[in-house]
Amino acid sequence: MNRNATSAPVQEIMLDYARLTGLAPADAHPRRYLWTDAFAACNYLELFSRTNDETYRDLALRLVDQVHHTLGRHCDDDSRRGWISGLDEQEGERHQTKGGLRIGKRLNERRPNEPSDERLEWDQDGQYYHYLTKWMHALNCVSQVTGDPAYAKWAIELAQTAHARFTYAPPSGGPKRIYWKMSIDLTYPLVSSMGQHDPLDGFVTYSELQAIATRDFGESSLSDLKLEIADMAEICRGVNLVTDDPLGIGGLLFDASRITQLMIEGRIKNTNLLENVVDSALLGIKAFANGETLEYPGKFRLAFRELGLSIGLSAVENLLKWIEENPSLFCRKSYLHRRVEDLMGYVPLGETIEQFWMDGKNREASTWTLHREINMVMLATSLAPNRFLMI
Repeated sequence: MNRNATSAPVQEIMLDYARLTGLAPADAHPRRYLWTDAFAACNYLELFSRTNDETYRDLALRLVDQVHHTLGRHCDDDSRRGWISGLDEQEGERHQTKGGLRIGKRLNERRPNEPSDERLEWDQDGQYYHYLTKWMHALNCVSQVTGDPAYAKWAIELAQTAHARFTYAPPSGGPKRIYWKMSIDLTYPLVSSMGQHDPLDGFVTYSELQAIATRDFGESSLSDLKLEIADMAEICRGVNLVTDDPLGIGGLLFDASRITQLMIEGRIKNTNLLENVVDSALLGIKAFANGETLEYPGKFRLAFRELGLSIGLSAVENLLKWIEENPSLFCRKSYLHRRVEDLMGYVPLGETIEQFWMDGKNREASTWTLHREINMVMLATSLAPNRFLMI
């Protein structure tokens, strides 16, 4: 499908998503899942931008409210009640992200005295760092579209909480690390390993929040993240970013897009960081493209991981344009410029992925239906990626 496809299929997908998950019409017990909802919020904002139909802006705002009042509070089958931050009702309403946000898994979290079951852990609740950063970005997008600093404030409070609770210094010494998964109340780790791209994602997302707080609302009105940004920059040092996972490659391209925008605004000055991210993405996509994954039938493929790549590839054209339009920052025909030109050769791969999953027969595969909501939302983002990709 053409990258400039009409909004009709995206509107259909996102209205269906609202019905399926209890967003509209509103359900007393909506099905909220933080990663998917972060993309969904950006999709509704993109549709509002395209159509000027306030229905979509209102869906984005309603979604934020549902996420905070569902995933910011203990679930119904938990003996605990109220905000997961532990704040009382009144303070919890003012600081809705102060305790972080649950993932939204179907099973309650593993308690500290329960043995770990690696397979079961995938279905158990808690908090994921990389889900929280996606929601910070979504809140930032909502704040920009509405002009309401409350959403930016919630994003910054979420960043401060996540950074304070997820980062730690290993007892054996060395640089700080980031827990991959923590308990609902953020008091103990559930999975201690660190996500490969979590440090980079945290650094870029914090920098984005800081930039928007300064640019759109003035630093004095919101808390800043300068200490957290510096801390995360240290954690990033020496981390190997190369992956052949399509979702991971797409995330690198998303981060490259944000880094470039932040560099143009003077918020990030490290060109080496951008070169490393672009280089890692290019190495990864070469390995992925040389594999046979895209030759398999749908039942052997995971749509949302592939669509993560196609979303990231949507950023490459703008990435090249921004580099060429800012010669004082980026030298034309430099190493970076050549690598981004190389990435342009893989942009059609994103269209191939979209076309495959737009085919209704391929969406009959069990791998689509078992992950229907995340698949449909990320397909919509791939078809209309602008709001998600911009800061």
